[in-house]
Amino acid sequence: MASPDKQQKRAQRAKGKAKQNRSGKAKATVVHPLLANPLINEPFDDVEIDLSTFDFKDIEEHGFDPAHFDDLFQTMKIGEGISLLAMCLVFLQYPVLELVVAEEAEDAATDFMMGLLIVYRGIFHDEDEDTAVEWIGSEAFQHAYNEASMILQKKNARGTPGARA
Repeated sequence: MASPDKQQKRAQRAKGKAKQNRSGKAKATVVHPLLANPLINEPFDDVEIDLSTFDFKDIEEHGFDPAHFDDLFQTMKIGEGISLLAMCLVFLQYPVLELVVAEEAEDAATDFMMGLLIVYRGIFHDEDEDTAVEWIGSEAFQHAYNEASMILQKKNARGTPGARA
């Protein structure tokens, strides 16, 4: 886990980027048409998420409260109403998920992601864990997830000139 100082700096950069995006900065080229939709492109910019209080070790030891991720689940549902790809784009842009992927071991990050997806499917599709895991392993989901990941990599490569501190 990053130090509180580093997390605070990261949160400040995210806040600055969100403000810059809201100020109407012209986007050069849209990497994918779905990213023209503000509900899909950086959908959490206006959501207050205090990453400095996020404790992944506590989640690993005790699990997570789905209510703490309601903003993610509701936004994923909106995205899923558009397409599976849109839902995956929303999911992969969630700041807490980005932090976990950046800071934690691959297996722990994967378990966290699976947990979020399983809970999402349980809430909105009334699926048990086995059915949700089947869906996550399906060709349709895997294709959409991989495509969303590639789209965001391209977007981030274009949107981040220079080195990151």
